[in-house]
Amino acid sequence: MTFEQDFECLTGHEPFPWQRALFDEFKESRFPKDCGVPTGLGKTAAISIWLLALSHHARDGALNGFPRRLAYVVNRRTVVDQATREAEHMRQALVTKPELRAVAEVLHSIAAQPSESPLAISTLRGQFADNAEWRNDPTRPSVIVGTVDMIGSRLLFSGYGCGFKYRPVHAGFLGQDTLLIHDEAHLEPAFQEIIEAIEAEQQRCHEFGRFRVMALTATSRDDAQSFGLTDAERKPESDTKAGQSLREVWKRTTAKKGIAFHETDGKNVKTVDKVTELAMAHKGSGNAILIFLRKLEDVEKVTNHLRKAKLPVQVLTGTLRGLERDAMASKDVIFARFMLKSSAAQRPDTVYLVCTSAGEVGVDISADHLVCDLTPFESMAQRFGRVNRFGNGDAKIDLVYQDAATAREAIKKEKPPSPFDQACERTLALLNKLPRREDGLLDASPAALGNLPATERRAAFTPAPVIPPASDMLFDAWALTSIRQRLPGRPPVADWLHGVAEWEPPETHITWREEVEIVTDNLGEKYKPRDLLDDYPLKPHEMLRDRTDRVFKHLERLAEQHVMSPVWVVGNDELLDVTTLGKMVDAGKDALSNVTLLLPPKVGGLTKEGMLDGTAVFDECQRYDIADLLVNQDKERVRIRVWDDEPVPRRMRPVRIIDTTPDAGGETDEGEQANGRHFWHWYVRPSGSRTASKSQGLDPHLLSAESFAKALVSKLGLEDTEALAITLAARHHDRGKQRTIWQRSIGNRDYPNKVLAKSGGRMRPIELNHYRHEFGSIIDITCIPEFAELGPEVQDLLIHVIAAHHGRARPCFPADEVFDPERAEQDVGKIAQKVPRRFARLERKYGRWGLAYLESLVRAADALASQEADQ
Repeated sequence: MTFEQDFECLTGHEPFPWQRALFDEFKESRFPKDCGVPTGLGKTAAISIWLLALSHHARDGALNGFPRRLAYVVNRRTVVDQATREAEHMRQALVTKPELRAVAEVLHSIAAQPSESPLAISTLRGQFADNAEWRNDPTRPSVIVGTVDMIGSRLLFSGYGCGFKYRPVHAGFLGQDTLLIHDEAHLEPAFQEIIEAIEAEQQRCHEFGRFRVMALTATSRDDAQSFGLTDAERKPESDTKAGQSLREVWKRTTAKKGIAFHETDGKNVKTVDKVTELAMAHKGSGNAILIFLRKLEDVEKVTNHLRKAKLPVQVLTGTLRGLERDAMASKDVIFARFMLKSSAAQRPDTVYLVCTSAGEVGVDISADHLVCDLTPFESMAQRFGRVNRFGNGDAKIDLVYQDAATAREAIKKEKPPSPFDQACERTLALLNKLPRREDGLLDASPAALGNLPATERRAAFTPAPVIPPASDMLFDAWALTSIRQRLPGRPPVADWLHGVAEWEPPETHITWREEVEIVTDNLGEKYKPRDLLDDYPLKPHEMLRDRTDRVFKHLERLAEQHVMSPVWVVGNDELLDVTTLGKMVDAGKDALSNVTLLLPPKVGGLTKEGMLDGTAVFDECQRYDIADLLVNQDKERVRIRVWDDEPVPRRMRPVRIIDTTPDAGGETDEGEQANGRHFWHWYVRPSGSRTASKSQGLDPHLLSAESFAKALVSKLGLEDTEALAITLAARHHDRGKQRTIWQRSIGNRDYPNKVLAKSGGRMRPIELNHYRHEFGSIIDITCIPEFAELGPEVQDLLIHVIAAHHGRARPCFPADEVFDPERAEQDVGKIAQKVPRRFARLERKYGRWGLAYLESLVRAADALASQEADQ
């Protein structure tokens, strides 16, 4: 079949000319630096184009460096995840459509392990947990969809919410053999700069693998694009001979959108009042009315006016907690009116959706009409793209603005306007240059916006943030993932992901966790809060965020009743401090800037809509701690905390047991609960479609891991040195589990008659202290006869990837883990001293991401072997 036929089978529609041209680029292994395509013209179809190009390269018998993974990065966390939905439709087509059987078979052929679908899809956002499909079998074609924070932090070895042990895995597999597509790149110039710096650094260091970057944007900050619409698509005509796809492009680029300006003076008539008046004018029209306002306070005021008028209204802001925000797309009937292809779209009543910038990007909605205030040009273009999206109607855009001179006089501004205000003024002047339609409105179609002078468009953009430069020293520091303390020269990565914008006020994140009020005082000394968050990381669905000054006011109200309530504070350097609500307030609002607060549920502070409110009292019927509601894409819970009298969840493994009454008595010989003891059990579902719920003998597990490693290195075409080291590492990676202390820690009371690699979760584990089986394994590997016969390069890599296969040895083991109860202390010390030097040598050879990638292949083989035991 041809590209056109395959594309239509995958997506359900003919490719646009620009999509065909992009496939031709990918077919030649060329990846445009910038791809400029207006909103509504199928930018997310780049995923389908990559997949068909991957199939093309695989069909020729060799990928020749064409990336197996595609990371699709969106500007911020969205409600309707269009990119994931596009990928899921593709996967369904590959499985069900006979016409795509040949494509599916080729994609299956490049994976090391059989699977139901040739395409893995993982979403690093929202309530869904990372299903690990993208890293379970690193040879399998994969699509990973995530935000700038979720993908960017992982690329920089600082993965938010994934724990230090998994950071090298995420960095290695995202930073190698990957094409990263940055959607709406103009909105996050800092992130675009850092990923380009990563790409350049890998090329400079001759990294082991390849990492490629492509910016996808509807409104570029640059004068020219290296790739975009074809000449035919840029010149709408009434050519009756043009194909259907080209006519569809013309219809969307010339979609009817007319702007009417409304000036206010800020005294007699305020922007909020005028926006409300214009919105109310649509009452009874039966249309879906979208309202955009820059300030959250304005959103609240307009929403209250509409609700008092008993009009159907929904709110979309970035301050909603993730759970309630995600539920909006699937459960809210008002929001459904704005979604494309929704059955609710045919309902006759007028509905309103009031948004901050949270609704500007990545939300696949289309309103009939728009009312909004004034923002810089790229923001206005995004807003216009959410109305009459496919050109089937005639949208009116009411744009309300306050006269600049009057506004400055009203607030007694003697200083010149800020760069942000200046950008707004330039935007207003630029929009007034749009051509006027016969009805007197200004033409805001994509074609008309695109014809505005590029230099003037760029001048009207939001001022670019200050972007700190990246350096090889920074990359080195971030890659030291096993050092968890503050490290000089290793700043948090946030400023490199978003830049520093002086006009943007600081924000604070909030969540509620039961452990904050349970693990206190002496219990907090035994069970370190930082370790608990490593076991049970914070996830987006359980957090909300707001401006720091607003958060502080709510906390002041909460502290009036709960001054001594404990609070955990996670700084932007990810280090954790324990304090009280009263002390937090006494420290002032500056202490809240860019931190995450974990509150005990009993202090309250959460509305039923999922927003922070200092007057909201605790309600036992309301879920505050929703950490356990994290689910996979099959809607199965992936983690849960239970008490002794509650049933143990099936197919989960324990990660933590907290004795909440450690002074109540000792443990019996059989390990049963003694009277008066109260145990809190934390379980997680192992990532992947299969789980290791059965106990596994050590030797069968190692043989299985070796088999999987051979399959991986074969499909990846690794050179002899790397292939041999990875295979041998898989064969011996868990030798250190042959210790009495380790077998006892998993509850194996039949040792040494039975040596286990996995307990299966059915045994009561016992405190392990600090022994690490990886450290024991690198001691044991040097004792096997074949080790001495290996070349020094193989030996180096073999020892390191064993040492690092659970996130240690980057660059060293912590001092309290440098011991082996069954080996001489002198020998142990010598081995530990060599670990950081070996890490440095190998990182110079393979590169930072390349070495993490090789380490992660051993981890993948280990995981596959664990899962196989349940077959």
